[in-house]
Amino acid sequence: MLTRTQKEEGVAELRDKFGRAKSVIVADYRGLSVGQVDSLRGKLREAGDGFEYRVAKNTLLRRATADTGLAPLAQCFAGPTAIALAFGDPVRLAKVLVDYAKENDKFELKAGYMDGRTLTPADIATLATLPSLDALRGRLVGLLQAPAQKLVSVLVAPGAQLARLVEARRGKLAESEGGA
Repeated sequence: MLTRTQKEEGVAELRDKFGRAKSVIVADYRGLSVGQVDSLRGKLREAGDGFEYRVAKNTLLRRATADTGLAPLAQCFAGPTAIALAFGDPVRLAKVLVDYAKENDKFELKAGYMDGRTLTPADIATLATLPSLDALRGRLVGLLQAPAQKLVSVLVAPGAQLARLVEARRGKLAESEGGA
C-alpha cells in the first residue's frame, strides 16, 4: 500500500511526464502475460528512445490528469490500464502499439491524446499509417535538393555537349587521317 507522500510523488511524476509527452496512448492489457508485456517493451526499445510504457493505478492516473488537457482520458481509466508516452516521434509509438494490438487480440487501445486533442482508437490507427518524422524530413530534404540538382544539370549540359562534340570531331579527324 502506498503512503500519501508516495501517492503525491507518483501523481507529480505522472503530471510531469504527461506535460513533456508529445502523445499519450491508453491501453487495456488484461490477459497479457508478463512475457508478452516484456515483448511490447522490447519493441518500444527497438523503435528508439523517447518512449515509455508503464502500468499505473487508475486513481493516480485520474489525479494526474485532473485539471489538464488530458482530463477526457479519465473515462478510460478502468480495469488494468497501461499508458504509453511518446517524448519523440508520436507516429512511431502509434505504429508499434497498433502492430502489437494486431498481433495480440488481448491488447486493446482505448484512447490517446496528442496536440490538445483526444484520439479514438481509429485515430490512433490512422496516425500509425502516417510516415515517420524521419521519413518526412527525408522527403523535405529531397524537395529542397531537387531544384539545385536541376540547376546543376542545366549548367553542366552545354559543357557536356561541347565535350561530346569535340570528341566526335576528334574521332572523325582520326578516322580520316587513318583512312587517307
